[in-house]
Amino acid sequence: MWIERLLDGVLRVLTPLGPRYLSPSFLERVYLLWTFRNFTSLPLVVLNHRQQKLVDRLCSQQELLSLPYGMFEQPLIGTVERLSPMHSHVETQAEGALSSLAASGLLPHSSSAWPSSRVP
Repeated sequence: MWIERLLDGVLRVLTPLGPRYLSPSFLERVYLLWTFRNFTSLPLVVLNHRQQKLVDRLCSQQELLSLPYGMFEQPLIGTVERLSPMHSHVETQAEGALSSLAASGLLPHSSSAWPSSRVP
């Protein structure tokens, strides 16, 4: 079975828009087979820098292919759970805005400053 993944395997990338399939080169398949030797699915954040760069490069070089369930017959090397990079950027901006509001005094620092709703 590993020989089939080595010859024709694809990498599945889970995105917010659904799964996408990438077709790496032979040497990239060798490297990815080693990466996924003990796991079928890995989050992008647990991959080392080189592995993350490989996934990013594959995603940017190739058109991501989305296929309906059951229509894909090529062997699967592994699955990368990829979060949108924009998501973390937006969270960072929101946290910065909240901290600046708290620093300016427009946002209370503690929960005791908020009116509590009392249920009789």
